[in-house]
Amino acid sequence: MTNQLILASSSPRRVALLQSAGYTFTQHTRPVDEEFQPNKSPAENAVSLAKKKAFVFQEDMSKDEVILSADTVIALDGEPIGKPKDERDAVDMLSLLSKTPHQVITGVALATTDSVRTFHAETKVTFYPLTDEQIDMYVRTGEPLDKAGGYGINGLAALFIKEIVGDYYNVVGLPLSRLRQELEHVNIYPDWLNSNLKR
Repeated sequence: MTNQLILASSSPRRVALLQSAGYTFTQHTRPVDEEFQPNKSPAENAVSLAKKKAFVFQEDMSKDEVILSADTVIALDGEPIGKPKDERDAVDMLSLLSKTPHQVITGVALATTDSVRTFHAETKVTFYPLTDEQIDMYVRTGEPLDKAGGYGINGLAALFIKEIVGDYYNVVGLPLSRLRQELEHVNIYPDWLNSNLKR
């Protein structure tokens, strides 16, 4: 018997990714403190925040449920960059990212009633050089304000991307191919694959 998947995220991008891959799931979120820990690396922060988002559900879970939570962090020269606080912050972030390749790191946690599996994926992203005017106009669209690093690779900012090395979907919000492998360890399959396995 397969388990039930619960997505602990309000991200519409993560919802869309799971749906496009063929997973059935429900979505629930609870507030957590997303403050970075200065003594941790960007990857450690991403995994730690993903675990924190899962832990708030663990006591209320039933044995056939699996919580999926994730956190995406941008790392520039080893320093973590989260979501912009406001438009000025988004402009500053994009000005930095347009000059230097950066890492996009997504930490993922899969929690059952008695265990938590974690992993992270990293993708290198390089922008074309952006003018101040381009950055200002992009920020005014409102797209950057709820996204790590202040941009959405699957939105308007797709026009800024020169190169990516690694998993594109990791930059969107979930490293889907690695996630599929990890979900199989907790007996979660996409509908199209699960139905074929039952034949």
